[in-house]
Amino acid sequence: MPDEQATEQATVSAHHDDGSATALRDDGLLVDLPAPAVAAGGWRTLRPGQRVTIARDPDGTVTAVRRPV
Repeated sequence: MPDEQATEQATVSAHHDDGSATALRDDGLLVDLPAPAVAAGGWRTLRPGQRVTIARDPDGTVTAVRRPV
């Protein structure tokens, strides 16, 4: 059974050429989304203004960017 992952709701503020992105969490904190986490969510690209769910492992590392819940 997989470990429980913490999730956060956010809005994409920028998508970068290297496949990474930056998002604004609902609490106002900017979060860097590494390219492997974006790809893990099945995205080819993200667009500014797009709503996403950010998944983190127990250490706080962003592991996936998924469709909003």
